[in-house]
Amino acid sequence: MKSSCDLTGKRALITGASRGIGRAVAELLAGHGATVVVHFGSDKAAATHVLEGLQGTGHAIVSADLGNPNEAGQLASKAAELLGGLDIVVNNAGIFVTHDIAELDQQNWQQFWDRTIAVNLNGPAHVLHGSVPFLEQAGGGHIINITSRGAFRGEPAAPAYGASKAGLNSLSQSLAVALAPRNIKVVAVAPGWVLTDMTRDYLEGPAGKAIREQSPMGRTATADEIAHVVLMVVSGQADALSGGIIDINCASYLR
Repeated sequence: MKSSCDLTGKRALITGASRGIGRAVAELLAGHGATVVVHFGSDKAAATHVLEGLQGTGHAIVSADLGNPNEAGQLASKAAELLGGLDIVVNNAGIFVTHDIAELDQQNWQQFWDRTIAVNLNGPAHVLHGSVPFLEQAGGGHIINITSRGAFRGEPAAPAYGASKAGLNSLSQSLAVALAPRNIKVVAVAPGWVLTDMTRDYLEGPAGKAIREQSPMGRTATADEIAHVVLMVVSGQADALSGGIIDINCASYLR
């Protein structure tokens, strides 16, 4: 389906696109004409299912462990090879693992901390470093980093997650300034709770009512709503957003 936002000819790499927000972004951008690389970590079957459902042709899938600096750093070049270049990069992939600082021994604390920072912050940084030459070759482009309300509200049960997303917000703003002369726009999108396969057990379980009551709207966001914010950013019709952090949390946390 096309609208006033026509992405025909645009080439997009979307990390963590085999489910949830990443899948919704892949489907929406492809539906508006973009050619998409669906990145996945380990679930090739899910990524293939997403690929097969995308509108248009020329899409591809690629795997990489974003916690591995070499794999993360090479992801953009693999995607650019498959698509013939890059215009859009969406860093969506991330992990959320609870780790209580008061309960864990040093070894387990270090394990949870290091893995979360590696995937959620270092991984996107390496992906972006590899992406810049291709975006510059395209005459400019858009980078969107999916961060979190937790960067501001705090994540007491998963402090590495909150720290990683705060770092990604800061990285986004730093790169918005650094890459502006290259016509590369950088925006962070910071959702609160979003109904996805990963969160469904929480939101449809005993804790769901309390989570929804954090919002005066009495609900959480949907993956499609996040995807439409990404679409607005990459449309080229709102490039003054570069350097911004867009909150989308149903008014559950205001700053």
